[in-house]
Amino acid sequence: MHDPIPISFAATADSRPALLVSACLLGAPVRYDGTAKPLPEGTQASLAHQWQLIAVCPERLGGLPTPRPAAEILEGDGRSVLAGQAQVCDAQGGCHTAAFVQGAHLALALAQRCGARHALLKAHSPSCGSGRIHDGQFGGTLRPGDGVSTALLREAGITVFSEQDLQHGGLPGLAEAAPS
Repeated sequence: MHDPIPISFAATADSRPALLVSACLLGAPVRYDGTAKPLPEGTQASLAHQWQLIAVCPERLGGLPTPRPAAEILEGDGRSVLAGQAQVCDAQGGCHTAAFVQGAHLALALAQRCGARHALLKAHSPSCGSGRIHDGQFGGTLRPGDGVSTALLREAGITVFSEQDLQHGGLPGLAEAAPS
């Protein structure tokens, strides 16, 4: 098991705005299967030039270990989970809803502490997915919806993008928010 991602944030004289980024996209092996899904080196360097990158893994913040069983949102999306109308479970029937909700709240607290108004989060994740998540059947099928953390961050006014937005022509709104 890997050490949890720290949630503390020390204010610095750094003038770059904060960008919350899924830790797995920055190379940390925190995904359910113990791997990372790092951004291409040039992409990460370009982002780091303009943004103070703040690593976050809501699932780890919520207390889940690495590795862990893959989980999906059953019968809903992140908003439904936050409203108590859906659950996050693994294929073996283990329910991890409380950990996902706690992790989302801690990710939001981190974003607020460091002043992040934007987040770049892992596509399709039950925590970080934006726009499309797995359908809860564990067959790889996607459906419309946001992950639990994405839903909470958006509810708080934080703009959320995925790495797929980077691949499809950039991040609308993010370029305009970056310092010149």
